[in-house]
Amino acid sequence: MPQTLLVTGAAGKLGQRVIAHLLDTHKVAPANIVAATRNPDKLAALAAKGIKVRKLDFEDAASLAPALAGVDRMLLISTDAIDRPGRRLAQHEAAVAAAKKAGVKHVIYTSMPNPDNTLITFAPDHLGTERALAASGLSHTILRNSWYMENLFMSLPGVLASGKWFTATGNGQVAHVAREDCARIAAAVLASDSTGNQVYNVTGPQKHTTAAIAALVSEVTGKPIEVVQVTDEQLIEGMKAAGLPAFVAPVLASFDANTRAGKVDLVSNAIEQVTGQPPQGLRDFLIAHKAALKS
Repeated sequence: MPQTLLVTGAAGKLGQRVIAHLLDTHKVAPANIVAATRNPDKLAALAAKGIKVRKLDFEDAASLAPALAGVDRMLLISTDAIDRPGRRLAQHEAAVAAAKKAGVKHVIYTSMPNPDNTLITFAPDHLGTERALAASGLSHTILRNSWYMENLFMSLPGVLASGKWFTATGNGQVAHVAREDCARIAAAVLASDSTGNQVYNVTGPQKHTTAAIAALVSEVTGKPIEVVQVTDEQLIEGMKAAGLPAFVAPVLASFDANTRAGKVDLVSNAIEQVTGQPPQGLRDFLIAHKAALKS
């Protein structure tokens, strides 16, 4: 019998691309896909294709059992609830408990690199979720996704406008990964019949320092960039001065500190191993998305 596959956060960018790959790459029948979201009205286009659209709110206990009914495999995409400590972990723990109760056979979770050895402020959410899955006894796969290439576009337009890139990363390196490649591996694992527990580090094909990334951006755009190393404190104050919320600036600064400390310095072949196709390199990604650098 075909398996029923559920994607949480199905209205989000990653969830949308996972579902596209389930349909197009893995030829999963729409009737065997459940798109779960807090706002089902946003997924009318998927419903029109025959995909089951269900309301799922991890903070609404009444929504959990109906959303997970009949589900065999579940992709738990980490939520964005980092506005207060413990909120996201509580959401994920509720999801794991509900999956266990519903008889879900396998759970795939989108985590982060080295959640047990990191300076990232929200790492306890991911580590706690991984531990909740282990304690549940559920068969599960952990996808420890590196930082998205797309995240660079939050700062690069401003960097290009000023010609200066203020950073606290030092000589630390990151193998950024395209969201599309994260969607490809997530869809492949979800559509498989794999069981047992597995952890994959999901990265791009090459790691770079901030200076190396700046050089690639300059090559693609033709604009010079001066990389200016600052302290964590200076970075936080600069972000606040630029208008970022007070609770966001330390979170973003922790990424730089984590990179500087070498805690995200890894490259994996997991994407090619699972999907059969290598991940996109950063230079090719920048060329393909050159227009976004001007936004």
